[in-house]
Amino acid sequence: MAQQDTLLNLFAGGCGGTVGAMVTCPLEVIKTRLQSSGLTLRQVYLSQVQLGTLSGTSMVRPTRVAPGLFQVLRSILEKEGPRSLFRGLGPNLVGVAPSRAIYFAAYSKSKEKFNAIFVPNSNMVHMCSAGFAAFVTNSLMNPIWMVKTRMQLERRVRGVKQMNALQCAKYVYQSEGIRGFYRGLTASYAGISETIICFVIYESLKKNLGDLRLSSPTRKSNEKGASDFLGLMIAAAFSKGCASCIAYPHEVIRTRLREEGSKYKYFFQTARLVAIEEGYPAFYRGLVAQLIRQIPNTAIVLSTYELIVYLLGNRSTN
Repeated sequence: MAQQDTLLNLFAGGCGGTVGAMVTCPLEVIKTRLQSSGLTLRQVYLSQVQLGTLSGTSMVRPTRVAPGLFQVLRSILEKEGPRSLFRGLGPNLVGVAPSRAIYFAAYSKSKEKFNAIFVPNSNMVHMCSAGFAAFVTNSLMNPIWMVKTRMQLERRVRGVKQMNALQCAKYVYQSEGIRGFYRGLTASYAGISETIICFVIYESLKKNLGDLRLSSPTRKSNEKGASDFLGLMIAAAFSKGCASCIAYPHEVIRTRLREEGSKYKYFFQTARLVAIEEGYPAFYRGLVAQLIRQIPNTAIVLSTYELIVYLLGNRSTN
């Protein structure tokens, strides 16, 4: 039965991740472009009055401003064509199913272990389970995500053939060796905090929704309807939104570390360079695209996962 549950979590997690990746790929490409150092910043000229001078004349100073989501979208469509919005979808589809499958299987198994150590289903259990599952997943899947990011950052004019996933992987290996596939891994480890925050909030909301369902005199304890899965989608979306806003800077650092031939070498060195050269707002470039992408993506992934576990779990018990 334990093996059957693990396989069920693997399958459900893989299906949920695949659906989410396909729907939200264009937003991920835009987000990655906004995070990169290769983004062309616009100069906005602001007039500032010179106080304390006899003439009272004003001076004009240039301020560098990052383009918005729709400006990047328009630039990609005009210069590279619509197909570029799906750059990296290949490795994403190759990686997202095993990634989500590994994550949910590791989360489920570690949750069983931590329930025997801490107070069952407490926040500590959810934090440790989410952290362990994210650590395992990031360690195993980083090479695939590295290739995906490189493909999304590649800029070639419309009509010029772009590298596919295998060509990109071969190029990374030839130019940087095996270590090149693990660039950005330290930032991914820092991003475990986002996963922990997300799952702690989600599990708490899920428990409250379950308590409300059980308090209804007309509902059976193991019966779930459309409203229950809608509630889980809203809970997942809210959880991911909160977590993304808190832990987003690690994503910008990770993208910079994965850039080809860049000056960014280590996690804290990259954070320092970004802060000095571009200011602290640079750590939140692409956040809007991330929220638009991740909130529905997480809602789709988690609700699909819960639905498949519920349907197949009920079928196996009947």
